[in-house]
Amino acid sequence: MPELPEVETIRRQLDAALPGRRLVGIEASWPKTLEGRGMPAAGANGLRVSEVARRGKVLIIALGDEAALLVHLRMTGQLLLDEGGRLEGPMTRAVIHLDRGALVFNDQRKFGRIVVTPAQLVDADPLLARMGPEPLASDFDGSALHRQLGRHRSLSIKAALLDQSTIAGIGNIYADEVLFCAGIHPSTPCDQLGVGDIDRLADSMIGVLQRAIDAGGSTMRDYRDATGAQGGYLEEAQVFGRTDERCRRCPTKIVKTRVAGRGTHLCPQCQPVRH
Repeated sequence: MPELPEVETIRRQLDAALPGRRLVGIEASWPKTLEGRGMPAAGANGLRVSEVARRGKVLIIALGDEAALLVHLRMTGQLLLDEGGRLEGPMTRAVIHLDRGALVFNDQRKFGRIVVTPAQLVDADPLLARMGPEPLASDFDGSALHRQLGRHRSLSIKAALLDQSTIAGIGNIYADEVLFCAGIHPSTPCDQLGVGDIDRLADSMIGVLQRAIDAGGSTMRDYRDATGAQGGYLEEAQVFGRTDERCRRCPTKIVKTRVAGRGTHLCPQCQPVRH
C-alpha cells in the first residue's frame, strides 16, 4: 500500500496541477527520505515540471529533459499538494518547494523515498529497472501475461503477481481482488494455469484496476490522494477485508488465509483449490 490505483490517482491529480511550476528546493527533515543517489537535490532547483508520469507504484515528476523526481510512497507515504495551507505536520519527512505551493511528503513508517535523477537515467534507477509490464498499457493482454508467468512456473500465482518484475504495480489488495474475479485460487502454481485462465486473469486485472482508479483507490489507514481525500474502492471490494462476510457471488463466507507469506482473502467456492 499504496498500489497502482492509488499512485495513478495521485499522478492524474498532480499532472493536472504541476506542469509549468518551477522547483525551488527540496527540504528533508528525515535524511533517508531523500535518497542519496542520482544527482544532488540542489541540481534540480530552477527546473520546471513538464509532466507527472507513473511506473508501477512509483511517481515520476519530470523536470523537462534534464532531471526527474522519483517518488516511492512504500507503506505509509502520502504526497499532498499544498497550495499555501501549510500542510506540514509531525509525520512530514520532506517538502518539495515550488514557485507556487509545495508538495508535502508525509510518511509515518519512514520507508518512502524521493530520488532526484538525471532524466536519461530514470529507467535505469533501481526503483524502476526490474519492473515488469504495465497492466493498463495498451499492449497488455493474456499473451503478455502468459510470457511473464512462464518465468515463474512453480511459483504460486499470488506470489507471481506480487513480484514487481512480473507485473508492475500490483500488491496485496489487488492481487486478491483480481484472483477472485478470475476465479483462481491464490495458491495455484503458475504452471497449472491454462491459456483460458491467463486470458481471464489479464481481463480481470485490467477491470479491477480501472474500477479501483475510478473509486480513487483504497484507504485502509494511511493512504490519501494528493488533495488529502481517502479512496473508496474498499466499499465495493469483492474479497479483500471481507473475512467472514458473505461472498458477493455465492452464499459462501470469505476466508482469510496466508499465501506467499501474505494475508490472503478468497471465496472457497468461487476459487477452489486445484488438485
